[in-house]
Amino acid sequence: MEKNRIIPPSELIINEDGSAFHIHLTPGQLRDKIIFVGDPGRVDMVASYFDTIDYNVSSREFHAIGGTYKGKPLMVISHGIGSDNIEIVMTELDALANVDFKTRTIKPEHRTLSIVRVGTSGSLQEDLHIGDFVIAEKGTGTDGILNFYADRNRVCDLEFEREFCIHTDWDPTWAAPYTVDSDPELVERIGRDDMVRGFTISAVGFYAPQGREVRLKLADPKLNEKIESFRYHGRPVTNFEMESGCLQGMAKMLGHKAMTVCCIIAERRANNANTDYKPKVKKLIETVLDRF
Repeated sequence: MEKNRIIPPSELIINEDGSAFHIHLTPGQLRDKIIFVGDPGRVDMVASYFDTIDYNVSSREFHAIGGTYKGKPLMVISHGIGSDNIEIVMTELDALANVDFKTRTIKPEHRTLSIVRVGTSGSLQEDLHIGDFVIAEKGTGTDGILNFYADRNRVCDLEFEREFCIHTDWDPTWAAPYTVDSDPELVERIGRDDMVRGFTISAVGFYAPQGREVRLKLADPKLNEKIESFRYHGRPVTNFEMESGCLQGMAKMLGHKAMTVCCIIAERRANNANTDYKPKVKKLIETVLDRF
């Protein structure tokens, strides 16, 4: 993109107070290290560990608190559920970092953000159990968002995508899956022997796209079985969630570092689920904050 291009108000909406349209944050509130969570209420849980709090901003499902943790400046922001929200948050955070809001031009020096999403997930393999922590070393988005952007192939694992679609007999009426690696430096920093490194499917919905049948029939009742049996270089798909593919893809295209780590709260093959998962998520948050 041309660096001297003036971005029109219709393309990047800036509020009257100088904040980004949806997340209501100003450039001065941005931190280089960012924790992503889905639930707006979980933002307070993360911020409860902060030494200091500089701001607390809420708008719709987007809740952000900035401060310090053991002397490190950072922020936590909620993105709600789904990849469409991830696209909004990533685009606006990047704009805060790399667009001059006064001139509406791209800044000459790129600012890189580091983002760790802490989420919940359902396992797809029998050796992954409730309470386990799983890193999305690869995130596969089934929402199609990345396909609307130029150069999506530059950041995607095309071989994985081809083999996955062949193995699952992917329906051509569905959005084409895209697969993006997490940032390896972040994975090395956050991941230890207490976390599994896996391949994660970011489903476009919670029910039918993850093989759940309530009243409506599934287009492909065997899709989950096909995903569970898929192997890429001998490794299986480990879990379902809804955001890692888009997060890792948007981050990589925009020149940022991102990864997702989830706490398993459901075992899909065993039909088990745990709604009392907050203590485990709290432990995961503590671990990420200490290593970030």
